[in-house]
Amino acid sequence: MKIYNTLTRQKEELLTITPGCIKMYTCGQTVYNDIHLGNARFYVIFDAIRRYLQYRGYTVEFVQNFTDIDDKIIQRALEEGCTAAEIAEKYIKRTLADLAALNVLPATANPRATQEIDEIIAMIQQLIEKGHAYENAGTVYYNVTSFADYGKLSKKNIEDLEAGARVEVESGKINPMDFVLWKPAKDGEPFWASPWGNGRPGWHIECSAMVKKYLGDEIDIHGGAEDLIFPHHENEIAQSEAVTGKNFARYWMHCGILTTEHKKMSKSRGNFSTLNDITQSGIDHDVIRFYFLSGHYRMPMEFTAEVLAAAKQGLARIVNCHKNLTYALEQDSENETNDLTEISTYRHSFEAAMDDDFNTADAITAIFELVKHINTRMGGANKPSKKFFQTALETLTGLADILGINICHEDNAPSEEDVEIEALIAARQNARKNKDFAESDRIRDELLQRGIILEDTREGVRWHRG
Repeated sequence: MKIYNTLTRQKEELLTITPGCIKMYTCGQTVYNDIHLGNARFYVIFDAIRRYLQYRGYTVEFVQNFTDIDDKIIQRALEEGCTAAEIAEKYIKRTLADLAALNVLPATANPRATQEIDEIIAMIQQLIEKGHAYENAGTVYYNVTSFADYGKLSKKNIEDLEAGARVEVESGKINPMDFVLWKPAKDGEPFWASPWGNGRPGWHIECSAMVKKYLGDEIDIHGGAEDLIFPHHENEIAQSEAVTGKNFARYWMHCGILTTEHKKMSKSRGNFSTLNDITQSGIDHDVIRFYFLSGHYRMPMEFTAEVLAAAKQGLARIVNCHKNLTYALEQDSENETNDLTEISTYRHSFEAAMDDDFNTADAITAIFELVKHINTRMGGANKPSKKFFQTALETLTGLADILGINICHEDNAPSEEDVEIEALIAARQNARKNKDFAESDRIRDELLQRGIILEDTREGVRWHRG
């Protein structure tokens, strides 16, 4: 398997730190609003990557955070007349429900910044002790000139960055590019006690602290949207490697942006559509997921009504083939076993595409070629054997399952109850990781009362009704 590594700007063979195990971290949402389609693409892409790695036999420890304290969260709380914690909780639940509807597997852990304050403070203290950070009037800054490799991910030159930086008068920084690790509290804002006074963490430090706590000093894959390369991921490297002295992540993977009218879709621009906006317009979650996977993850995608309509048609073609195979299997067939070799070639094509930097676009092309082959055989003069139908159905369903694409029935989208159950399971996993066993037990008991049985597997938590 080969992965395009943003750090080296080339495809590299996948070599894991621990044989058979992959430690993977991706940066999640700042939870002050519902996820928009650009966010949703990122989640679907890394879910498909995770699923394929598991298909290839790896055990994947997958951690994805929530930033639950931020200026935007505080502002939304003021607008809605509630606390920042209530805003964060509201949108975490809604995000988890959206992800379940998109058939995104729950993460191994979903840590939150506010639940990792001790770890964040400890890492900042280490950075100060090692000469990489300094405090000024209650604010702690990271000194970028103290880290010799600063800029190695983004390929930016620190001198050029500083020359172009706008420096505020009496900012308290030694260097214009120094960034905040801890900021002092403002009146009316949430805060936590620290050696530098009451305050809250900066954005970048939370991910470094979470990776270290949940996955260790070194991880295999760090992922995110391409707009996080600089400064967020660059700063993560500087923080983590300055503390541990080790290589933070072997492979850096970045998902291309989603555009609308050829401009990046984002909440700050106001040119976004939430997942709920699109599904209420009549496009279901299966089609949206299929659309995201129809392009290569590193490439930008332009969102239009036309591309969604094309995705709907494409998915329907595969679904109809599945239905036809299911119907054919229910009929009697006395024919001898047909040559099944050609069916296996489509699986090989699918795997070759995914082994080449998770090329889901070419993988879906292999599925379409399989559908074409099946339709041609079924429409021929000689009716295929039952063995052909069975093998074709298993292959078609299996390849779709690897990508998390639901093709069993057009009306087989998750029910509202199923979406809610998936969100509860994700919340229980997060509680367990944070050693909040009371909350974990409460959720388990609630699920049991609803007749939901949980089963822990290496692919994550599975559930069924008792």
